Amino acid sequence: MRSFLKINFIFFIILFSVKNLYAQDLHFSQYFNAPLLVNPANTGFNPEFDYRIGGNYRNQWQSVTTNPYKTMSVWGDAQLFTNRFDEAWVGVGGALLQDVAGSGNLTSTRAYLSVAYHQIMGLNSLLSGGFNIGFTQKRIDLTKLTFNTQWNGTFFDINIPSGEPFVYNSASYFTLQAGLKYSWFATDNLYLSAGISALNVNNPNESFFNTNNDFTRVKPRYTFFADASLMVDKVWILNPNFYYSTMGTAKEIVFGGIIQRDLSASGDGSLQLLAGGYYRVSDAIIPMIGFDIKNFKITFNYDATTSSLKTFNQSRGAYEISIVKSGSYKGREKSIKCPTVRF
Repeated sequence: MRSFLKINFIFFIILFSVKNLYAQDLHFSQYFNAPLLVNPANTGFNPEFDYRIGGNYRNQWQSVTTNPYKTMSVWGDAQLFTNRFDEAWVGVGGALLQDVAGSGNLTSTRAYLSVAYHQIMGLNSLLSGGFNIGFTQKRIDLTKLTFNTQWNGTFFDINIPSGEPFVYNSASYFTLQAGLKYSWFATDNLYLSAGISALNVNNPNESFFNTNNDFTRVKPRYTFFADASLMVDKVWILNPNFYYSTMGTAKEIVFGGIIQRDLSASGDGSLQLLAGGYYRVSDAIIPMIGFDIKNFKITFNYDATTSSLKTFNQSRGAYEISIVKSGSYKGREKSIKCPTVRF
């Protein structure tokens, strides 16, 4: 019975953390390596390359539950019409995500298609606007769940009716997201950008019950981010970042940065070390390390819990890995060239 109470207490601590930090949606600590999920205006924003593809994997709370939360995504985007528009181009892309959580195998599968328009403003700035449409399906295995009414004093008896008014074991809906981004290429050694986006602007209904009210409607999620790149010298680039997201009463604030160190013998940046760290306010310290090898980037981070959950998980929060490959189409000269901070 003591172990039962302890497990349930840990479960409620996790729920409290989710409500205050993560309830707003699926998320990655390496949000900058999942750009289409942060803001659709990022679609096709990769000035020196024609396309990029990426993948992300996150494993969370493995130390406090036998069914850790796992989040996976694959995504890609590309630039179009760079030779047709005067100082502008179109970005198109898509992303697929899946999140599996808890003993009931609550599975969320999401697919997004996004498009953005990028217009050069003057000599050294760029304005981007984009939107996406997404489809979400959530499923739960009700046969793997037990409720307090099924406790017979000794164990949970699944043959006892739960009394819960479940009508569906899945829920599906469409979402809409829109965003803007402004980029300033101040000098060859300094780049600044900021963006804002709104997700779930159509307030879709999400419920496993036969209900449709304010409580079951998904609230809009608003996200703001800012980042910069500063070349300190010929072998060092500093990349600070800030991220703020809010949904209803929940919010998430992450800030920190990564440094890039050119390790290539030729000094062309073909081999780079990536290292740094972030802090998610009231939740975790996030050290990060990775490598960029000929525009193939792999980055690993670990979330060390700083919230009240650390009492139960010994600060072992989550680990995450991302892979991003950028490239250019062979034999095509781009008519639009934006300055970027690169080795």
